[in-house]
Amino acid sequence: MMTAYILRLLILLPLVAGLAWGALYLWKRMGGGFLPQTRAKRLRVVDAVPLGTAGRLALVEFDDRALLLSVSRAGVTLVAEGKAGAGVEADGVL
Repeated sequence: MMTAYILRLLILLPLVAGLAWGALYLWKRMGGGFLPQTRAKRLRVVDAVPLGTAGRLALVEFDDRALLLSVSRAGVTLVAEGKAGAGVEADGVL
């Protein structure tokens, strides 16, 4: 009786572990889900330039606007704003 239990355990345990590993592998390959992403992305980072060790200057397009952002540990600051595709004009002293 005990040998039948151990025999079933030795057969089914690797089978269940293999099925779990295969499911996780497929989940990772499918991008975290089996449903396609239908949400349109309205935000796009066009370019980012590092400024020192902790700062970054980023050009972001959002809807029909281009935003020049200063990103640091202290927070995010809007430097300039303009139309997407056009040159970004600063509205202050840089």
